[in-house]
Amino acid sequence: GVSTEATIMFTDIRGFTPITEEYGPQGTVSFLNEYFSLMVECITREGGMLDKFIGDAIMACFGLPVAHDDDPDRAVRAAIAMIGELWRWNEQRRQGGLRSVDMGIGIHTDAIVSGNIGSPKRMDYTVIGDGVNLASRLEAACKTYSARILISESTVDQLRGTYKLRDVDLVVVKGKSRPVRVFEVLDYHGTDTFPHLMDVVNYFEEGISHYRQAKWPLAVERFERCLDLNPNDALSSLYIERCQFLSANPPAGNWNGVWIMGHK
Repeated sequence: GVSTEATIMFTDIRGFTPITEEYGPQGTVSFLNEYFSLMVECITREGGMLDKFIGDAIMACFGLPVAHDDDPDRAVRAAIAMIGELWRWNEQRRQGGLRSVDMGIGIHTDAIVSGNIGSPKRMDYTVIGDGVNLASRLEAACKTYSARILISESTVDQLRGTYKLRDVDLVVVKGKSRPVRVFEVLDYHGTDTFPHLMDVVNYFEEGISHYRQAKWPLAVERFERCLDLNPNDALSSLYIERCQFLSANPPAGNWNGVWIMGHK
């Protein structure tokens, strides 16, 4: 095995269970094959390595077996392309009277171990390590934050391009003790799917800043501004609820803005 730095991407489908119930085994397999073909194309186009399929999830790696100096950017660009591709596919599916699906993507850059892992009867080249687990946890957190692409601060710190990002939270994920700063990538949106995006991001940043200073009423006012501009911004609604809860139940000791995730 070799330890090296890489950017790990984890994706999963939302709304998949009704499809397995509706389509039966063969329909489910053809649905997955079509979905995987579209997604893997976006990954390989950016030089990513498909590591494995896990049920309806995809794990991919940028930086292995060959490292590029912009692997974090490649991962983020692939993720943005994947959402765009999914939306186009959903549109075709809806026109054919089929159910549409959504997806979450988690991206994290870290030192990982790669190599042929398995038993003498079956070896697979794969990657393991804390970084892999964190990418998977970020994907799972997409549900909590009503996000589609969540990336860690270590990925953000290495990005060379400019993206539409917002600072989502400082979280302690399951199985970890240190908080991770999580960002949402919003570049796949157009004005129809996210009106006044940059204004919302700016108010949101102010809201998060007040939130981390325990200034709940000021934070709520900023998050309400976000909702005035985009009533469908579920993340702002989540923070309004959280601020109201914290106002009513002030946290003991020094508030540091860190949220402990109860599940993965």
